[in-house]
Amino acid sequence: MSVGSVVRVRLQDFEGLWQIDRKIEDRMLPGVGLLAGEAWFLRQGDGLHYVERGQLRFANQPPLETRQSYVWRAEGSRIAVSFADGRPFHRFEPDWRCAAAHWCDPDQYDVGYDFSGWPDWSATWVVRGPRKDYTMRTRHTRAGPPP
Repeated sequence: MSVGSVVRVRLQDFEGLWQIDRKIEDRMLPGVGLLAGEAWFLRQGDGLHYVERGQLRFANQPPLETRQSYVWRAEGSRIAVSFADGRPFHRFEPDWRCAAAHWCDPDQYDVGYDFSGWPDWSATWVVRGPRKDYTMRTRHTRAGPPP
C-alpha cells in the first residue's frame, strides 16, 4: 500500500465501514453545514458500492437526514466513480494526493483527495456555478472491516 512516505491505495483498501465528518462552507448562504455519519464500501461485482448516510445541520435549521450512493471501480491504476444509476462521475489516480473534475452544466465540481494519512483520508470538493459556490470537506476515518 505504501512505499516510503508515498501512499498508494487500491480499490479493495476502501472496503468496509468509515465514519464521516463533513463541513460545508457555502458562500451564498449564511452559516456552515456540518454532517456526521457513516459510509460503507460494500463489494458489488467487480467494484465497490459506496453508501453514505448522515445527519446534516445548518445553524437555526432542523437537521436533515442525508443519503448518497456511488459505485467505485478499478480501471487499471485509476479508480472510476459513477453515480448509482451508472452515469460516469469522475476518475482519479489514488496517489497520496490527487484531483479530479466533473462538469455538470452549468456547474463545475473539482475534488482533491488526500490519502497521506491513510487509512484516514479526505475529499475536498469546490463547486462553482451560477447558483452554487461552496467548499465541502469530508474526512473518512476507518470504523470497521467489511461486513
